[in-house]
Amino acid sequence: MTRSTRPALRIYAGPTALAHIRENGLLPDHIQVIPGAAGGPKGLILGPIDRFLFGNWLPQSKQPIHLIGASIGAWRMATACLSSPISGFARLERDYVYQDYALEPGQKRPTAQQVSESFRDNLQSFYSEKIPEVLRHPRYRLHVLCSRGKHLLRQEHPVLTPLGYALAYLSNAAKRRWMGLWLERTVFSSSGAAGLSSKPFATDDFATCELTLTEENFLQALQASCSIPFALQAVPAITGAPAGAYWDGGITDYHLHLNYNGLVLYPHFQRAVIPGWLDKQLKARHRPTAFLHNTVVLAPDPSWVERLPNRKLPDRTDFVSYSNDLQSRIRIWKAAIAESQRLADEFSEWLLRPDPGVVEPL
Repeated sequence: MTRSTRPALRIYAGPTALAHIRENGLLPDHIQVIPGAAGGPKGLILGPIDRFLFGNWLPQSKQPIHLIGASIGAWRMATACLSSPISGFARLERDYVYQDYALEPGQKRPTAQQVSESFRDNLQSFYSEKIPEVLRHPRYRLHVLCSRGKHLLRQEHPVLTPLGYALAYLSNAAKRRWMGLWLERTVFSSSGAAGLSSKPFATDDFATCELTLTEENFLQALQASCSIPFALQAVPAITGAPAGAYWDGGITDYHLHLNYNGLVLYPHFQRAVIPGWLDKQLKARHRPTAFLHNTVVLAPDPSWVERLPNRKLPDRTDFVSYSNDLQSRIRIWKAAIAESQRLADEFSEWLLRPDPGVVEPL
């Protein structure tokens, strides 16, 4: 794999955000919201940008900021709230890359129970005594998104859960709001920094429940936000939350296509900001809307992705493709992560002289 002179990073912006850049450039004290998308291993390529943003750039400012995450994005945003985010992101990367599960002969993938138990133990070890510093960060207010099952999805069941998700898929295909009959967006928010409004985005677009993120429910909410249906088990209940099974926040809000308040800086792994997990095949819902007018998206150039191992970003299919070859999966993932340092370097260079001419419409 050779390094190309073609830029690895592309910068996209909604019309309001682009006007802001033309008039003011982009400074750390301009940022009011940072989202973190669901996407599993794809999020690994954002590690260098995360370390730059939270370890070097944003500490140059003092304003409070909302951090919003679903699935791996929730894990990333919670890590940003640690007192030592650079070492935290390094550990997140290491823990994710070196995941390993003992498989029985003929078994291609670990069971949902295996993955859930391992992930729960990892989160407990990862955050240990650090939960208070995450929840009481002096500048950041953390919002963890989960999806609460209703009716057939109220509890996990070998027959009713697949049926419930089939009905959710059909409802969503007809109208996204109708998926709310089966799955409710649940937002767990820390008390966070002083001076922040309670909501960084409007919630009238989809059935939403807003709750407080506490020391008692932090690990439950974070595990639920990462609990991909059928790959992990649902979290059956969360302290202080309505009854129901809680799944991955990406089901209701895959890429956090939300009606944001304030200027949004969005490190992402692609240009499109897809509303929900069940919208992946519904291309008409991949287009930007007015919700993203004040959003700046940082994403890899597709031609850069083509030069990565296997010509793609790391993703969950690699767990199956390399099920019996752990070292090869680790090697290709580490190669992609190493190459993604270019994304952070190029953004850092652009910030020195923020040229709006290279910013593309979102």
